[in-house]
Amino acid sequence: MKVALVGASGFVGKAVLGELLQRNHQVTAIVLTQEEIAPQKGLDLIVGNVEDTDSFSNSVSGHDAVISAFNAGWKNPHLYQDFLKGSRSIQEGVIRSGVQRLLVSGGAGSLFLQGKQLVDLPEFPEQWKAGATAARDYLNELQQEEKLDWVFVSPAIEMHPGTSGHRKGTYRLGGDEPVFDQDGNSVISVEDLAVAIVDELEEPKYNKERFTVAY
Repeated sequence: MKVALVGASGFVGKAVLGELLQRNHQVTAIVLTQEEIAPQKGLDLIVGNVEDTDSFSNSVSGHDAVISAFNAGWKNPHLYQDFLKGSRSIQEGVIRSGVQRLLVSGGAGSLFLQGKQLVDLPEFPEQWKAGATAARDYLNELQQEEKLDWVFVSPAIEMHPGTSGHRKGTYRLGGDEPVFDQDGNSVISVEDLAVAIVDELEEPKYNKERFTVAY
């Protein structure tokens, strides 16, 4: 498939890029600067800003799907506003492009535990709250989207950094609540989150809904 990828140089985006290329998909990465990602077979780079909706729309036109691993930067003092602005532009750009499929990698903060979303619990880490709240609020907006065949993917509560050997190729799926293992942990590696995202790309199971991934 021909896939446009936003955020290919980020934590989740790098893992998704690697998984896509490993499965021989043709990937177009939308990047801010040419130096963000090294040239690779099967990869095209387009320099652009997702907030330029018209330009972004032209960049993704003709693709089979768009995967967004967009992040406005965890140290960005305007993270909340910039995440929503960028995400809205990506969504509108995909609509204008005529591409129907949009897969969004979001956070775990919007998952529900005992009737409350994780981001609203007092023990939720403060340093992640702005980004998690932005992702939750964007999901609320995306759930009103009727033109696109969209999915929003939430990782487990804990997501391990990408290191060698963390791709098991197996996972379990859930809906709006975290998936826990037999020890009461909700965990996934970023590599296996990427596996789940690309699996959903290749063989869709969800439409206009969110799902979560954990071991």
